[in-house]
Amino acid sequence: MLLIKNGRVIDPKTKTNALLDLLIDDGKIIKIEEHIEDENADIIDATNLIVAPGLIDNHVHFRDPGFTHKETLETGANAAKAGGFTTVVCMGNTKPCVDNVEVLEDIQERAKYLPIHVLQAANVTLGMKGKELTDMVALKEAGTIGFTDDGVPIRDPNVMLEAMRVAKSLDMPISLHEEDPALVGTAGVNAGPIADSLHIAGASHLAEETITARDCLLAKETGCRIDIQHLSSGTSVDIIRFMKNLGVDVWTEVTPQHLTLTEEDVLTYGANAKINPPLRSETDRMKLIEGLVDGTIDMIVTDHAPHAKEEKDKGIVHGAPSGMIGLETSLALTLTALVEPGFMKVEDVSSTIWIREQSQLVRMRIYVFLMKMNNGQSKKKIFIQRVTIHHSLVEVSRAVFAIQFVVVRLSTSIIKKSQKRLFYIQETVYNILVSTYNNLIRWEEEYV
Repeated sequence: MLLIKNGRVIDPKTKTNALLDLLIDDGKIIKIEEHIEDENADIIDATNLIVAPGLIDNHVHFRDPGFTHKETLETGANAAKAGGFTTVVCMGNTKPCVDNVEVLEDIQERAKYLPIHVLQAANVTLGMKGKELTDMVALKEAGTIGFTDDGVPIRDPNVMLEAMRVAKSLDMPISLHEEDPALVGTAGVNAGPIADSLHIAGASHLAEETITARDCLLAKETGCRIDIQHLSSGTSVDIIRFMKNLGVDVWTEVTPQHLTLTEEDVLTYGANAKINPPLRSETDRMKLIEGLVDGTIDMIVTDHAPHAKEEKDKGIVHGAPSGMIGLETSLALTLTALVEPGFMKVEDVSSTIWIREQSQLVRMRIYVFLMKMNNGQSKKKIFIQRVTIHHSLVEVSRAVFAIQFVVVRLSTSIIKKSQKRLFYIQETVYNILVSTYNNLIRWEEEYV
């Protein structure tokens, strides 16, 4: 048996935030309460640690099939595990792309043997060409959790309108990469002074804002649930806030890189900071944080998008592709960008995490792990224990909730000032978890 003692259990679903122990027997959590004692159990002392649901990333690229020199399902899953993520949603811009049942089922079969839960989205249009819809009915029946042509926008409003109508009839979400190519001169760098200094056109903020407004209006017309991916523009935040007030069923993402970097960093990091949509101004960055804090933005995602070193080495103006990795650094960056400056606190947060209500007991793989973020170092030590849940945090009528737990060790450099500072950080991590998981119950309604 395994006993995790003295940890602060934080559960955004039940709003649990208390010092509790967890007893695990034969891979099953059998007890969660204060001061558990069991002389036969191996003990993990979780003093000054947080016990919380495993992180979920709603937007990753594992490049498999077709681009396995960049990433594979296995390497992507290991990167996610190292960063504290126990569930990820892969985009469909592979080669071949995920526009048919055969490719989808191949990925799903191989994902069964990975160390985390890897879920797969399917394409909206055939070949991601934006002209003809995929067989969305068949793809849903085969197990996709949503639809996206991420990497490219769907330019034709009539195609988009029809896709939303079909998705609405299937009660499935569409996730949208919003950049109008007509307003993108050079992808990956914001149109402005930095692009000018590099003698390239850059990508205008209007490319994101115009098509975001269009698709929100189409969603309002159809009632389709949409996810606007990786917001980068402060005006986009204003548009989303307005559309939500109109009753549009729109959900939104932001990445750690857009929360922590600006276009100025392109001069420092070169092609490694070339991403779609691009890093923008400090004003945009602050408005993204504001949107996350006030609930306009629903979730933090990494848009983990690896490339081979030789591809990035081409440089910005000589064809380096857009994208950066993020799974292993997302939590630390989020703490740095939101906790340290005091932007996020826990106050009357209502949300959901990845918990499923069932009429009977649910058995599923989870991972309890301890992540120690070493003082002043990027190296992390990970200790993992696989368990299966047969116990809920709270007794709920006719329901048992399946939940993933992660134990996160905070850096001694962060908590050394005082216990009061530690408690503040623990409280704020709760809010970060809420924002990270806000959309998953909708994306995964049919899936355990």
